[in-house]
Amino acid sequence: MLEVPENAADAPVVEVAREEPAVPVRRRGRTALLIGGAALLGLVAGACTGYLIQADRRPTALPPLSQPQLAQAKGKAPEPLSAARDGQVRTDGDLRKLLLKKPRGAKPADWTPGDGWMDLDAYAETYEEPRNMFGRLIADEFRRAAVTGWEDGGQTVEVRLIQFRQQESLEAADSTDSSQYWADREPETDSWSVPGTGNGMAYVHHRPDSDPGYLPLYAAEAHAYRGDIAMEIWMYDSKPITKARIMDLAERQMERL
Repeated sequence: MLEVPENAADAPVVEVAREEPAVPVRRRGRTALLIGGAALLGLVAGACTGYLIQADRRPTALPPLSQPQLAQAKGKAPEPLSAARDGQVRTDGDLRKLLLKKPRGAKPADWTPGDGWMDLDAYAETYEEPRNMFGRLIADEFRRAAVTGWEDGGQTVEVRLIQFRQQESLEAADSTDSSQYWADREPETDSWSVPGTGNGMAYVHHRPDSDPGYLPLYAAEAHAYRGDIAMEIWMYDSKPITKARIMDLAERQMERL
């Protein structure tokens, strides 16, 4: 048994720092260099051998450019679809003929163009920011617009058919979606799907516009599209407008498309 001296407790304690184990460094020896050099020589030799083999081969003949002539079908070509079966035949014609007819007894609206066409500038003017809308309609491939309108007592109606070229995107659907979005945001508004359209909506706004010195003005509208044509119907009256009135116009106009 070892004895501890009596003065050992009073002696200062000296801490000896422990040495961290050294991290071994692996050196790249000559063997690795020899192996790498041999691999490189093997690649060069393989490439040279492949080149010599390919050089001795005869070139592979390419297929002929001309193809066998196809036999032309005989008989008469099929008759083109009628306007009743091909919607594009109908919509590429006079767009004004697809508009609803003015009811008997109503008078033509004096704010619509006399020839029934609404050009790009006139259509842009129907928006709150015409200048911005003008450029947007050009980008949206606006093609043309037909419009009709009438006055019947205290009621006024305007119907528009907006046609797009749709070479880049389905702008008729996008235009209808945008119009429906803003119609839904109006306060005190009821809305219904237009039967037979799949996407059309009719709206009745129950809160009238009231300006001093004028009768209250109630509004209703309908928006739908068919192919490359967006339909817009606007109705105003000094009396509340019923669902049946705006729905009747929307259904009859979409039937003509």
